[in-house]
Amino acid sequence: MAKFKFKKGDTVEIIAGDDRGTKATVLAVLPKKNKVIVEGCKIVKKSIKPTEDNTKGGHINKEMPIDVSNVRKVEA
Repeated sequence: MAKFKFKKGDTVEIIAGDDRGTKATVLAVLPKKNKVIVEGCKIVKKSIKPTEDNTKGGHINKEMPIDVSNVRKVEA
């Protein structure tokens, strides 16, 4: 397997998709899936069921993984 060129904390630019042109930091790297999670990009709204800790439930905004072919490393 080739060496993965991204790591947590790197600054990247989104080069494809709805968030094209956005510069942000990498929150997590998923090398087996060939994806990265970028802060503030590809946000989806998830529903949460009520639990003992979260008595009301509701919605949260969550970042979803982006394929590495759609991001480019930016020099800091």
